[in-house]
Order: sequence, then C-alpha cells, then structure tokens
Amino acid sequence: MLITDVKRVIEQVSRDKGIDRQVLIKALEEALGSAARKKFGTKVDIEVQYNDATGEIEVFQFKDVTEEVTEPDIQISLDEGRKLDSECEIGDSLGTKMDTTTFGRIAAQSAKQVIIQKMKDAERDAVYSGFIDRKGEIINGIVQRFERNDIIVNLGHTEGILPAREKVPKESYRRGDRIRAFIMDVLHDTRGPQIVLSRTHPEFLINLFKTEVPEISEGIVTIMGAVREPGIRAKFSVTSNDSDIDPVGACVGMKGSRVQNVVQELRGEKIDIISWHIDPAKFVCNALAPAEISRVIIDEENNSMEVIVPDEFLSIAIGKKGQNVRLASKLTKWHLDVISETRYSEAMQDGYNSLVSLPGIGISLADALYEKGFFSAEELSNASVEDLIQIRGIAAGKANQLIDIATNYMSSIGAIDETSKEVLPDDETDNEISAVSDVQEVLKENIDSDEDASGHSSSEDNAAKDD
Repeated sequence: MLITDVKRVIEQVSRDKGIDRQVLIKALEEALGSAARKKFGTKVDIEVQYNDATGEIEVFQFKDVTEEVTEPDIQISLDEGRKLDSECEIGDSLGTKMDTTTFGRIAAQSAKQVIIQKMKDAERDAVYSGFIDRKGEIINGIVQRFERNDIIVNLGHTEGILPAREKVPKESYRRGDRIRAFIMDVLHDTRGPQIVLSRTHPEFLINLFKTEVPEISEGIVTIMGAVREPGIRAKFSVTSNDSDIDPVGACVGMKGSRVQNVVQELRGEKIDIISWHIDPAKFVCNALAPAEISRVIIDEENNSMEVIVPDEFLSIAIGKKGQNVRLASKLTKWHLDVISETRYSEAMQDGYNSLVSLPGIGISLADALYEKGFFSAEELSNASVEDLIQIRGIAAGKANQLIDIATNYMSSIGAIDETSKEVLPDDETDNEISAVSDVQEVLKENIDSDEDASGHSSSEDNAAKDD
C-alpha cells in the first residue's frame, strides 16, 4: 500500500506524542497484518514490511511449493510457482504481493482500531518513561478542567490529576489558571491521567525551599524533616554542616524574602523554621518556640516527653486548637504532654502525699524514693525489685513489700472511685471528675478565638528575629 504522506505522518506523530518511530511502524505493520487475516482467514501466512525509503507498506502472502495442492491458501503447485520464480523447487516458500485495496471496509476498520490502541499504549509508555524519573519534583501546569472535585492539569504532552484530597483547603482555581504542584506518583496501567499531583505533601514545601535557598541545593543546609497542616501552618527543621552559616537565617533570607516567596506560593500558610538538634530534649524545646520551657521529662520507653512551661507560656506552647504542640510532636516524632508549672507542682505534691500516706513509709523513706524518681504511689506500684534495691536501706524483701503495699493502695483507690461514681448524684459526680487539665482548658479557650495566641512564632517573626 503506497501512502504518499505515511512517512510525514509517522514523523509528525512521533514528534507530537513523543513516541518512537519504530513503535509506530510496528503498529502499522501489525494493523495491516490483522486486516489481512480478517479478510483471508488465520491460516494464511502473512508478512508485512514497511519500506522507509519509498514510504510503501507491502503485504506479502507466502505459500509452500508442493506437488499436490490440498490447501490453496498456504500451498502452490510447482507449475504455478515456476511462473513466479523459474528456479523454485518443491519445498520452497514463495511470497506474492497482495493488493491491500481488496481488504474491504471491515478489515480496514479493524486495522484502524489496532493502530489507535497501539498508539494509546505507546503514548502511555512514553509518558511513564518520561515522568517516572521526575517523581518527587515540582512541575508547572495549567488548569484544564474539573472532574467532580479533582482538577485535571495540562502538563504539555500529557495531563496530570490533582485529587481533591491533595488540594489545600480553601484554595480555588478557575480554568486557565497556572498551578504549581508536586509530582507525588506516576502510574503506568490506568485509564485516566497517569501523573498524580499534590499541593499538601510535606515534600512540596521542602522542594519549594530547595528552589529558593541555594545553600540547600548546594548541600550546606540540610532539611531534616517537615510537617504541615496544609493552608494553616507548617514546621520544618534544618541544620548546617558549616558553622559560619545559620541554617534558619539562610532559609528566612534577607528581610524574610526567601520564606515569603514560599508563603506566597502556599497562599499565606505560616511557616516555622526550626533549628534541628541531636539532643531530643533541645530539639523539642526548639520546636515549641517561642514558648519558654522550664523542664523536660523524658520517657524513652514510651517515646514520650512531659514538657513543663511557665503558666504564661502555656497557651503559646499549645497553640490555637493544639496546633503548635501537634506539629511539634509530628516533627520531633515524640509524644508531647505540655503542662503548666502550677499543674506540675500540684501533681508532684499529690504524688509525694500518696507516697507518705502508704502504710510503713515515713517521710525519710518517701524522700529517698522521691530522689530516685519514684514520685507517686502509682510509680512505686509499677517499679521492679531491681530498681528499688538500688536505694540504700532497701533489701529484696522490703522492695517486694513496698510494691505490694503500693499495688494494694492503687487498687483500693480505683475501687473507691468506681463506688463514688455509682453513689454520688449526677451533679456531684460531675464536680468530682470534671477536673480539666490545663491543656484542655487552653484548647477550649482557643476554639472560638480567631487569632493566634500572642507571641506565637510565624515566618514574619523569624524574619524579624534574623534581621
């Protein structure tokens, strides 16, 4: 079949769709082979070849030369064969060029479907191979259309999808708007768009800073972690391998120029830049800034920390609706329990009183236990004999006795509490058990507030501090 424009069409499609020429040529050959078999049956021996020099697609039917022809579709007599090739012999295979115009409309339609499907598959493979290495990068696109709550983004040769779950709350786009997003995933076998985008992923924030801060791309400043509540607030920690370069200052930039560019891209999302520290306690203190920290009690076994702050800094440490402490906990990967100094003092006094109230424990023994880290009867009930015998004057027998006393005391306290709940009227029960912690009180106060707690750090505060 001679198609004068077939070569030009192959070149154009290859260029526009990014599909290799050989893939297109193979698709054409397979399509014509399928059309021929559709017309003449599956028994015929068909071979299709594309002549790149002439632009001709040739279809050949091969038949074996035999003495007696029993299957005309695949066999030819010696006499007929010698009309085509005077030197042919029994057993040779002769190919005759077929007239493709005789394939018919149905065969041609079948060839068209094969070509379309092959091109779709080739285009999908080209998109996958072109974008799989770009996974984790930032890409620019144009909003093309909306499908339900998802945004379809035009990325040039292909489309990407920004799912509703990956959109920043309260962000709105119109058709034709330019959009910047993070390539979260590249799919291979899918009917819809293959490129999955995100604007809420923490890596989007990290990549934005990489484009704004040369020290990060040069490897001088390293981002150790990032957490976000998209559209509201973000925290990320940085460190520097050069003592002369302040990592926080490098990210903030002159007069906050670098961080403001990122804030603008994120539609006003506030960003806290934290100095990373190898000491978990100091890192937690940095993450809760600008709140002042009085004391940090580390429980490595449960991967938690009790953070004590001055009463006036409690609301700052917790943040609006618990936002500050929640982000700090995710960033540091420690469970954080923030309490005020007053509440901590009361809890410690109550714990000490519970020790003194135990039978057989005087003030001197209570002081010794308190100094060794057993601050209450509950902690004593959970202690081991090995821990207690480290205290001077306590042998193994005495240690077992103390643990039993503390365990019985806690059991009796629990039984009394259950009985009180059953006996007391509803209003008195509420008064007994509604002692709300400082954290809960602050959270309740902040639920209806429209502004952040005074002194809460923001990207502007960081900028002013650096300047």
